[in-house]
Amino acid sequence: MTTILAIESSCDDTSAAVLREGVLLSNVTASQAVHKAYGGVVPELASRAHQQNIVPVVDQALKQAGVTKEELSAIAVTLGPGLMGSLLVGVSFAKGLATSLGIPLIEANHLQGHILAHFIQAPDERKDTPPYPFLCLLVSGGNSQIVRVDAYNKLEILGQTIDDAAGEAMDKCSKVMGFGYPGGPIIDKLARQGNPHAYSFSKPHIPNLDYSFSGLKTSFLYFLRDRVKEEPDFIEKHKEDLAASLERTIVDILMKKLDMAQKQTGIRHVALSGGVSANTALRQAFQERAAKRGWHIYIPRFAYTTDNAAMIAITGYFKYLDGDFCPIDKPAYSRTVLNS
Repeated sequence: MTTILAIESSCDDTSAAVLREGVLLSNVTASQAVHKAYGGVVPELASRAHQQNIVPVVDQALKQAGVTKEELSAIAVTLGPGLMGSLLVGVSFAKGLATSLGIPLIEANHLQGHILAHFIQAPDERKDTPPYPFLCLLVSGGNSQIVRVDAYNKLEILGQTIDDAAGEAMDKCSKVMGFGYPGGPIIDKLARQGNPHAYSFSKPHIPNLDYSFSGLKTSFLYFLRDRVKEEPDFIEKHKEDLAASLERTIVDILMKKLDMAQKQTGIRHVALSGGVSANTALRQAFQERAAKRGWHIYIPRFAYTTDNAAMIAITGYFKYLDGDFCPIDKPAYSRTVLNS
């Protein structure tokens, strides 16, 4: 039986998962709370925490799966993109373990993993998976992309952000309002109590299917500056409406381009991926658009939205079946192009 151990350490989550014959047996993640005090991920602190977490996380993943390291067929690891210091911890560990066990190493692309998370099967369920070709809106703290997926290893970026990503915009606007980091879950929680039409913020006019969120961030900052001058406690008094209006604007921008991509390609199977896919308003808009347009949609389980090793495991499994292994000396990379 094909049994894959997967390791993900591209940012501030250390994660390991075990997958056998396409079925997930375990998915263990250790998060790093230390970054909240700094309003964002501090690369040096992240890499140090990965060094502390990697051994116990892998150990727990194997134990929860009931698998010994001698039963492993291969080790899949995120080679990039991500923070180089963080990546090196996971990659070095994976290379050392694969070498000691005499089994293949499999390279996984972090962004490809987010898309393929839709193919993860748990032991207690068999869910529908998107047929090829399908469109995927990949939205996270570092990426906002519309991807055409013709096969697990044939991906084409139709549009992407030219500056800030949607999740990054939420984090920065949350920080400006003094709400803390990470901003996405905070904005989501506040927005549930607010009026999404209370305020209007600028929407960029970017050609084709590309995104831009830097203008929205600037518009939001100037809006707050002017209102706080008139009313010093404006943010605290109106935080729910501010969060809801900001969230609505971001979701509108994302969905408008996804609409365009669907019409241009004619593909009616549409998936959502990435950390921001956990956002309540985005999920609602996605479902409403599907009902209106007749799309067949695929929304990941919350456990597979943020950075996790399960998505790396399924990527590794597909590559293992194709015999697509990675040279042991291939280096990690901080940036890459997703197109295959």
